[in-house]
Amino acid sequence: MRGNKKRMGIGLLLSIVLVLIVAGCGGNNDKTASSPSPSSPSPSPSASVSEPSPTPSSSPSETPKELTKVKFSEVIRSIFYAPHYIAMSKGFFKEEGLDIDMTTSQGSDKGAAALIAGTADISLVGPETTIYIYNQKGEKTLKLFYQLTMKDGSFLLSRDKLDSFSWSGLSGKKVIGWRPGSAPQMVLNSTLLKEKADGANVVTNIASTAMAGAFASGQGDYIQLFEPVASTLIKEGKAYYAASMGEEFGEFPETSYVATSDYIAKNPEVIQKFVNAVAKGTAWLQTASDAEIVEALKPFFDGTPDDIILSAIKRYKDQETWPAKPEMTPELFEKLQSVLIENGVLKAEEKLADMSAVVDMSFVQKIKS
Repeated sequence: MRGNKKRMGIGLLLSIVLVLIVAGCGGNNDKTASSPSPSSPSPSPSASVSEPSPTPSSSPSETPKELTKVKFSEVIRSIFYAPHYIAMSKGFFKEEGLDIDMTTSQGSDKGAAALIAGTADISLVGPETTIYIYNQKGEKTLKLFYQLTMKDGSFLLSRDKLDSFSWSGLSGKKVIGWRPGSAPQMVLNSTLLKEKADGANVVTNIASTAMAGAFASGQGDYIQLFEPVASTLIKEGKAYYAASMGEEFGEFPETSYVATSDYIAKNPEVIQKFVNAVAKGTAWLQTASDAEIVEALKPFFDGTPDDIILSAIKRYKDQETWPAKPEMTPELFEKLQSVLIENGVLKAEEKLADMSAVVDMSFVQKIKS
């Protein structure tokens, strides 16, 4: 259950080296690459999904606002990150003067590597990456400037319908989980430890894009998935809901917006505008109608039925995924590091005493209510 966790740091470093080599050799640019969405069984939308064009000015004398392009990398495609897609779809980024060029990295390690290599300006990743990079003592460090989610966004599904779910029932069962060192994998492992659910065989070597397909083809007794894939498998009768990892584990800073310290220092106005736009997306989501939500998210989940989009939104709202104040607090940072140590990917002596080394909440404090 803990196999290869301590190699995670080495794996991240190798990922960064690989990205640097590819960038130096003129490899494929992420901005034009179209990668499959890990959260929908249907073909994904283009990896570079644009916001709507600004409404033409009513005054012919006004000069259109020049937009600043921001290269953005999301960790996976999931309704778990709905406020971001809404900020794009509703034009909130453009209102702030930003043009978001979005790609999907398929992993926090790759999203962090893109920042170090300069192929991304901002990445949506697990906050643990900032600690890993800081402790490597390289030329660049990362800083977290907005805490998008406050719960784990995965759900545990079973192959067979259960009268009732208990963690002890996982003993001797095969669970398809996420890669070692990733936030959902650590949340699951820490939950198993807390519940004293010994004997579960957690498989962590299946690519995120292949997990649902592997389960549908007969592999595993349980699977840990994000939305909308979880609801899709349930609707197709290929899986049954067992547990919400977010509700089981409680408050946890799972996914954050991160940039290099250098980029933040050189572009504070861009970071503030980015933060403002996402905050608008979160606020809009709380009051929008079902029809409005579907319309806003549909471009990012082409082929996903409306009812699944709405059921996924409801699941995430019910577990209070998106906080009104997207802040990484000292208490949350302490919990994050405790989970990293418990899972063997951070040594106790590597624990950061001062979170300001990798966290900057000054932009969140300036969000207008």
